[in-house]
Amino acid sequence: MLSRRRLLLTGSLALVFTPAAAFAQSQAEWSQNYEAVSRSRVQRTSTPMLSPEALAATDEMIQRYRDIAARGGWQQVRGAERLRVGSKGAEVVGLRQRLIITGDLDPTAGESPIYDSYVEAGVRRFQARHGLSATGAMNPVTVAAMNVPADVRMRQLEINLVRLRTYSGNLGSRFVTVNIPAALVETVEGGVVHTRHAAGVGKIDRQSPLLNSKVVEINFNPFWTVPASIIRKDLIPKMQKEPNYLTENKIRIFNGAGQELNPSQVNWFSDEATRYRFRQDSGGELNSMGFVRINIPNPHGVYMHDTPSKGIFGDDFRFVSSGCVRLQNVRDYIEWLLKDTPGWSREQIDATFKAGSRTDARLSVPVNIYWVYITAWATPDGLVQFRDDIYNKDGLGASIPVASRVPNEPDQEMFLQN
Repeated sequence: MLSRRRLLLTGSLALVFTPAAAFAQSQAEWSQNYEAVSRSRVQRTSTPMLSPEALAATDEMIQRYRDIAARGGWQQVRGAERLRVGSKGAEVVGLRQRLIITGDLDPTAGESPIYDSYVEAGVRRFQARHGLSATGAMNPVTVAAMNVPADVRMRQLEINLVRLRTYSGNLGSRFVTVNIPAALVETVEGGVVHTRHAAGVGKIDRQSPLLNSKVVEINFNPFWTVPASIIRKDLIPKMQKEPNYLTENKIRIFNGAGQELNPSQVNWFSDEATRYRFRQDSGGELNSMGFVRINIPNPHGVYMHDTPSKGIFGDDFRFVSSGCVRLQNVRDYIEWLLKDTPGWSREQIDATFKAGSRTDARLSVPVNIYWVYITAWATPDGLVQFRDDIYNKDGLGASIPVASRVPNEPDQEMFLQN
């Protein structure tokens, strides 16, 4: 029986193709094994990025990519930037061949010049493995990722195998991994992933640091004290252009004696503002930390937090902060963190959010946390993941394109969010 999705798909194609082309399309699709499509989907794995299983799988994947590179790698994908379901041409044939080499499309998919649902599923799988929005349609960013040479991907895996070995010991029965280039957070318990969270991490010029620490405390409805670096780089230039910015965003100014100043009392065309303390009122709708700050002692002064700008989590490129880490679905995260702390059920957490009052919750047992830099890893199911070397720590230079994924700053994003 045809699914509703397939019925709608074939119905829409009939509007685009001539009858002969439509017949060829159906022949191409029906001749393929439907299990091939299910195998091309990316399934959520419970294997942590930092685990002996991921280490072993990455080691095995290196050999596979060495073999691919030894056979000449893959051909460059050309003229495919606008391809999608219903497209037809030699470019589709080349795309099929590229997807087959890395296991994103079953070898039985053939050489049809038609971009059918099998090619779409293969593109989705490829996009998901590279941290791109899995639309199933081609675009310049997907083409750029496909055209990274096989020997470069092989080298990327080799470099990251060394990093994974660093974390192959006992990380704790419960721990958190923040993978910076993947802009992804995992909570791990009993050797399996409990939750995953999209994250916003440091910009290229304000990088999130690598660190090992512990989560010790949750601050509900926190104030935000503007760091000195942001006062100098962002706040002063902003006030020169928008004198009402502080008032509109509920940011107060205090002098050394703790007295509150009016923004009009400050000379914004000098460095006078660097001598004062700037504090944003609590409240998730405007406060740069949203409703929650998660404290992790470290020498860099960074932490994790909620954000009022939830739209960033739908972006492929989430390198948007001044070094701290913003979290999607923060309530699920802190519920997991506080599960062993008496008095902090999900109901209590939700009630504290709703109350809007400043409240602190100290974890009964601190949870290990690791901020790491892993741009390539594999899992025992045979899936290999790649991410951009956003901070150029792999040392592979321009071989892996990054600039094409840097968007304009989102309009809704406050310039001073940490």
